[in-house]
Amino acid sequence: MRLLLATTNAGKVRELSMALRGRPVETVSLGAYPGLPPVEEDGATFLANAVKKAGQFGRATGAVVLADDSGLVVDALHGAPGVHSARFAGPGAGDAANNALLLERLRHVPASLRRARFHAVLALALPDGRIFTVDGTCEGEILTAPRGEGGFGYDPLFYLPAYGKTMAELPLETKNRISHRGRALARMVRVLDWLLSTAAV
Repeated sequence: MRLLLATTNAGKVRELSMALRGRPVETVSLGAYPGLPPVEEDGATFLANAVKKAGQFGRATGAVVLADDSGLVVDALHGAPGVHSARFAGPGAGDAANNALLLERLRHVPASLRRARFHAVLALALPDGRIFTVDGTCEGEILTAPRGEGGFGYDPLFYLPAYGKTMAELPLETKNRISHRGRALARMVRVLDWLLSTAAV
């Protein structure tokens, strides 16, 4: 089965492809379909954006599409940056700018009130119009300065007390197992295994 991963983010492609290793699935990114118009992520929830991306790219390509929408939810910021995580500091903003704005917004917030979670929703769209969705979360805290060279996005600021490390300091294998996307992927892999075993895709 050829599976289109509806992203151009190299970090996400790497994580998704690793989770699907050993299965009769060939993963390709949006780079395999040049000229596809982008999907405007204007939904109010991660679920709405993931479903929209999977469905729109599926209709445009006729492929089986796996799309995700994910982000950081910070309690002290009333859920921000949320669905705007990738563009928190403005359209086209990079990880450094987004992280800097997050630190600025939390500058006067004490450590005890810096609880946050990563939330991911995955949507799998089939050519027959069916869409399957799963989600996953990972709880942590926001540090006052970045730590670690791995990962992407807000990973250097997202601290996991149980591991004594940020997401950016974890080995990729560990991150893939415990992250919001990793937990959602574990659920989606079960969906894919069922579809493959029943020849439903």
